[in-house]
Amino acid sequence: MTTPTLYEWAGGTEALQRLCDAFYRRVLADDLLAPLFTRMHPDHARHVATWLAEVFGGPAAYTTGHGGYPHMLSKHLGMAITEPQRRRWVNLMQDAADEVALPPDPEFRAAFVGYLEWGTRLALVNSQPDADPVRDARMPRWGWGVAPPHQPGS
Repeated sequence: MTTPTLYEWAGGTEALQRLCDAFYRRVLADDLLAPLFTRMHPDHARHVATWLAEVFGGPAAYTTGHGGYPHMLSKHLGMAITEPQRRRWVNLMQDAADEVALPPDPEFRAAFVGYLEWGTRLALVNSQPDADPVRDARMPRWGWGVAPPHQPGS
């Protein structure tokens, strides 16, 4: 039995799109985060879902369709994200994951939250006015870490 990717375990592109739709509904109603997204493109949630799909082991559609990591980085430069905003982003994403019924097992949620923490902390640092980030990094690939999913019979 092979270990599924986080993308497969989450339910694929459709599940990640539901996640991002629920998440950005929350963001736009949030006093702390809404100001960061005042000029959000109508397809923003879909683009983030495409990013997450690729990061979690799905198709490389963000790289081929949007320019990969350098494009994502460009969207964060100069935003001056604060630690409270970063933390709220993570919390609202977890709330959205519950709302859309992403897998609740501890192994998946640990990997999911691990990526959210890593990614938002990187975005925070890279968004500061004096940041000098690596601009040509590869797309991150996130996996199970130390605890793959429990699969009966394996």
